[in-house]
Amino acid sequence: MSPSSQPSRGALFALLATILIWAYSWIVMKQVLAHAGPFDFAALRYLIGAAVLFAALLLSRQSLRPPPLLPTILIGLCQTAAFQGLEQWALLDGGAGHVALLAYTMPFWAVLLAWLLLGDRPTVRHWLGLALAAIGLLCIIEPWHAMGSMLSTTLALAGGVAWAAGTVLSKRMFRRHAPSVLNLTAWQMLAGGIALGLVTLAVPQRSIEWDWPFIGALAYSAVLASSLAWWLWSIVLQRLSTTVASVSSLGVPIVSVLLAWLILHEQPSMMELLGIVFVLLGLAAVSGVGARRRG
Repeated sequence: MSPSSQPSRGALFALLATILIWAYSWIVMKQVLAHAGPFDFAALRYLIGAAVLFAALLLSRQSLRPPPLLPTILIGLCQTAAFQGLEQWALLDGGAGHVALLAYTMPFWAVLLAWLLLGDRPTVRHWLGLALAAIGLLCIIEPWHAMGSMLSTTLALAGGVAWAAGTVLSKRMFRRHAPSVLNLTAWQMLAGGIALGLVTLAVPQRSIEWDWPFIGALAYSAVLASSLAWWLWSIVLQRLSTTVASVSSLGVPIVSVLLAWLILHEQPSMMELLGIVFVLLGLAAVSGVGARRRG
């Protein structure tokens, strides 16, 4: 077997590092709310993250010319502003592990939105995955007990839908205009960061405490979770199959639940654990795990 047919150790390391960075970022996002309002933090995080990506464009000598502006702004509004703003808001009343799980229902919404916007009709396998996910969500939310904050749950799910919309819009952008991944990510992140900045001007929030915990959380989220992790993820997508990458990314909410249990003492209930199993089965079905490869 040729070396090119095997996942490189570098790609596997990048995958593991990405999962850990993104999983811990949910803990950081929860803890930082003791020092700043959700929208202030989200705006600062992504404006700094965009600056880091533009610096990367300069260092790699790539063009700074923006992709088509209207679709880029729409992607930024969905994938950065709405997704991050809603998830950070959801963390005010919701646990980090719980919110992360609901955010990572994104692939299911992406299947439905791709059908509506791109004409990618779901297969039987996709419908099976959606059905399993629906069962898992019912177990996680437990509407019959009215437990937890329904507002937080709704915001977290809405954030997952916004993320899915940004993903589908990005796919359409690549089909029509084929921009550089780094270039599109930098510009959409800037657009989303500016939108979040405008939200901070309109929504009253607690004052930012510019102490070391806040600065550390901001540095972690902007540089590691928003910039470095994206770069590592691009390596994963280049060197591993889409199926392996997408299924492996499920490690993020699972590790987030475990970290929230260990660090924030958010012990998951048996129904939440059952829901995790169903969501994982659904995502595996959507991603095509176990399906035969076609030559």
